[in-house]
Amino acid sequence: MDLTETPEIVTWPKTIYCYVEKVGPFQTNAPQAWKELHETLPSLSEQNKLTPNFFSRYKIEASIYRAGVALTAVLSKLPSQLRCETFVGGQYARFVLKGSYSQLPGASSRVLEIVKTSKLQIRDDFFIESYVNDPRTTREEMLITEILIPTA
Repeated sequence: MDLTETPEIVTWPKTIYCYVEKVGPFQTNAPQAWKELHETLPSLSEQNKLTPNFFSRYKIEASIYRAGVALTAVLSKLPSQLRCETFVGGQYARFVLKGSYSQLPGASSRVLEIVKTSKLQIRDDFFIESYVNDPRTTREEMLITEILIPTA
């Protein structure tokens, strides 16, 4: 697995985030959340210019998973399964995975091991997985995913 094991501290900007939320086991709920989000993209595109930044926000212990996309403005009309919020962003420890999304569960587990044994102070906030490039146009082994852990 091609994963950075030394985190880089970065600042995530204030972001308008439109998402589908699922509560329960990630292995079943994450794919369903992405499926529902992608089904709404045509109606989102009609109302708003989507940024190319797709990312998930999740809380492991609460089993909350959000599949979403950054927007340029808050929408006045949302499809029923979507929510939209502005979150302030903040400081994160960034780990980078290069390769298939199928490696994400193992990469996330490794990141959590590293965080537990390090001196990183974690704040109570959502973790982020940012999908840097487009899987429709990028070879699987070249996909880049940032795993971001909220730091104090």
